Amino acid sequence: QLRLVESGGGSVQPGGSLTLSCEATGFNLGRYTIGWFRQAPGKEREGVAVIFDRDNTIAYGDSVKGRFTIYRDNANTTVSLRMSNLKPEDTATYVCAADEAALSRYYPFRHSLYDYWGQGTQVTVSS
Repeated sequence: QLRLVESGGGSVQPGGSLTLSCEATGFNLGRYTIGWFRQAPGKEREGVAVIFDRDNTIAYGDSVKGRFTIYRDNANTTVSLRMSNLKPEDTATYVCAADEAALSRYYPFRHSLYDYWGQGTQVTVSS
């Protein structure tokens, strides 16, 4: 069974950058649509970025467009999220998820369509 593991979280000052990684040992993540979601205390889960299977089409949430970049490594073992110009409102637990059945292509940020979820990594943006 696919097991997703996130890494790369931490604390950073406003305007700083972080790169998060989502890995699944022994699986070809190129066969899955991978989404990054985040959730801050007291807030609903929010879709951040999605990279689709087969064609690697990408979608971003409105709040991160122009600042975040999602990409796959050449070996298709990792999906990373490069976050730049971070703001305090980006503070949240970031979780990656995999859609096996490609149901999310028309609803990329509908989290109920994702089959596998990681445990998350904390990102804190504060001065």
